[in-house]
Amino acid sequence: MLNGKTVLITGGTGSFGNHFTEYVLRHYRPKKIIIYSRDEFKQFHMANKFKRQEDIMRFFIGDVRDKERLLRALDGVDYVIHAAALKQVPACEYNPIEAVRTNIDGAINVVNAVLDTPGVKRVVALSTDKSVNPINLYGGTKLVSDKLFIAANAYSGAKDVRFAVVRYGNVAGSRGSVIPFFRQIIENGGKELPITDYRMTRFWISLEQGVELVIKALEEARGGETFISKIPSFQITDLAQAMLPGCEMPEVGIREGEKLHEVMVTREDSATTYEYKKHYIIYPHYNWWGEEKLIPGGKKVEEGFEYNSGNNSEWLGVDEIRALLGGM
Repeated sequence: MLNGKTVLITGGTGSFGNHFTEYVLRHYRPKKIIIYSRDEFKQFHMANKFKRQEDIMRFFIGDVRDKERLLRALDGVDYVIHAAALKQVPACEYNPIEAVRTNIDGAINVVNAVLDTPGVKRVVALSTDKSVNPINLYGGTKLVSDKLFIAANAYSGAKDVRFAVVRYGNVAGSRGSVIPFFRQIIENGGKELPITDYRMTRFWISLEQGVELVIKALEEARGGETFISKIPSFQITDLAQAMLPGCEMPEVGIREGEKLHEVMVTREDSATTYEYKKHYIIYPHYNWWGEEKLIPGGKKVEEGFEYNSGNNSEWLGVDEIRALLGGM
């Protein structure tokens, strides 16, 4: 699918962009991979990392807030992965206007720039569990972003371009997850790991699984779907014991804007959600969508179905978490 094609990744110097680039170079022979981001220092490091593929790699300094720069970067692009966002919940709460400018205005710019650029075939936007019933500003901006990318399909006209969304929580081991935080405490000689709430659960998804879900969306999307991986859950207390066996776990209280469980599919979404072997798809509910666009092989979930990390059917225990950590 990506052989001979040009891919652009906004926010491409992040954890996802690095792993996505590695994955594509392992499995395909792309014409070009364009990394679009605003941090020249991270681009410098990424360019060195992929120096052997420098004939394929391109690095654009640019911000998703700048539509004109996006238009320049999109020339000749076949596929777009939109990963750029302000993601830190406290930072977004303290800088709400900046979060809106990047996460919402940036999404508008990506959509409009793609619609104004001939030849782009697929756009996949990365979402988050925090966009589901949002209780913080970051989640609110990502909810709006998701809606923008889904609705963009109604404006494509005669163009052969489709927009879809991929949703998952914090990737295990990424900068936004609790694992690096616990590791820092352990490396500094700490003997206890603070737990916000003993009841807290999370989904476990690796970068590899996140990338594979994006590839699936690029391959299968008819336009307007939200793709969600079927992945195991774990208790935060089990993660702490896997990382520091026998440690004390003081309960420090849930933080503002934080949920006990990650929610991926709401009860309200169940009306248009289908289950597949390894993932769920929430289909759009608009007059421009028809059942003839359903991807084959799915089964409609029961009314009232909800998919969250607390009611999951698949769980990781302490030993399984430890084994997964060993491979990171």
